[in-house]
Amino acid sequence: MPPITNLQQRDIETLIHPYTNLAAFRESGPTVIERGEGIYVWDSDGKRYIEGMAGLWCTALGYANPEMIEAAREQLSKLSFSHLFGGKSHDPAIALAEKIKELSPAPASKVFFTCSGSEANDTQVKLLWYYNNARGLPAKKKIISRHRAYHGVTVATASLTGLPANHTDFDLPIEGVLHARAPHHYREAEAGESEQEFATRLAGELEAMIEAEGPDTVAAFFAEPVMGAGGVVVPPETYFQKIQPVLAKHDVMLIVDEVICGFGRTGNWFGSQTFDIAPDTVSLAKAITSAYAPLGAVTVSEDVYQAMLDESRKIGVFGHGYTYTGHPLSTALGLKAIEIYERDDVVGHVRSVAPLFQTRLKALAEHEIVGEARGVGLIGGVELVADKAAKTPFDPKAGVGREAARFCEEEGLIVRPLGDTLAICPPLVITQDEIGELFDCLARALDKTQIWLASKD
Repeated sequence: MPPITNLQQRDIETLIHPYTNLAAFRESGPTVIERGEGIYVWDSDGKRYIEGMAGLWCTALGYANPEMIEAAREQLSKLSFSHLFGGKSHDPAIALAEKIKELSPAPASKVFFTCSGSEANDTQVKLLWYYNNARGLPAKKKIISRHRAYHGVTVATASLTGLPANHTDFDLPIEGVLHARAPHHYREAEAGESEQEFATRLAGELEAMIEAEGPDTVAAFFAEPVMGAGGVVVPPETYFQKIQPVLAKHDVMLIVDEVICGFGRTGNWFGSQTFDIAPDTVSLAKAITSAYAPLGAVTVSEDVYQAMLDESRKIGVFGHGYTYTGHPLSTALGLKAIEIYERDDVVGHVRSVAPLFQTRLKALAEHEIVGEARGVGLIGGVELVADKAAKTPFDPKAGVGREAARFCEEEGLIVRPLGDTLAICPPLVITQDEIGELFDCLARALDKTQIWLASKD
């Protein structure tokens, strides 16, 4: 391991890094990223990487997009900050809300802006409880999420998140949050069970959970179209078609977390369209600005809005919001990003290159240490296993996914290890040649991982 540089040491002594083994990090130090252009970033040593995770599932237009930079400059020179409290407003927030209403896969009467996906989903929880109080259903407050789901890291959204590391020693989840089975056919299906049969079983389990809790106590079901941080879990065939009637039967809202899948990732504007989902409301973030500034959003249906009006008449104020709700820089960049998505037909580009991406991805399933290679559009996950035939996972303490990601970086590719699944989520503007380069790097890294494993036997 190379010696720690001064810059790395300063980082170690000043920053707390999310989703990092803080103890081990003190020995290794950070990879310091200095600049980016297109799908590439360069570290402080001048090494170039394909940013195979689009940052954190978000830099859809890649780095150093001149139009985004100019839009930021123009907005900052005109109005660097204003807020939406007490009836104040500004044009970028109004225009972006109009655009989201136009594009939304959920019925949208109004839009509420946040600063992140976590805040968007936290707002969904608060609005859900607010709504049911307003309509005289104070007991209807429980929320069903799923094991391996990821919906954020606030107290409420980390509870919805179905990953142990987000709960352990944080005293989570909070009361009233339940978790249904993850819709992962590879890991959760019974022997010989088809995807459709698996989906039928999951719908039955969901209905049994709602009935056991009492439908009058269950308010909503949260779901990502593709489960991102849980390992890029693509739903089995007919899954959403089978669970939606169950939710409708019991007056349980369907809240769809489009934070990762929104704005083209799956080959449609939203994952809801790809998987034939009819959400009651959606949460948005990440690619809404191509990550050029923080922004999240929640769609609000007319029924919920009318309930909010009733509560405002009763209480005198809608007591929720953030200093940076609808920040003019973020909303201006959201408008510009969507303008580029539409003008350059970025969704059409995803559809044109996704077949190559998925072909190269699925081919990795033949590798000796790969159990499943799964994905849709320009998102993929490569699950590493100790035994292909038995689907035997590696011992988590062995850190195989972490080592594989390190070998990817040696090869000039940044991916994200989610346990022993390597997540791949490149900028949407990636070309066919760049897709080839990405998977060539990944294949070499898998070979290195296999050699490393053999050396440990």
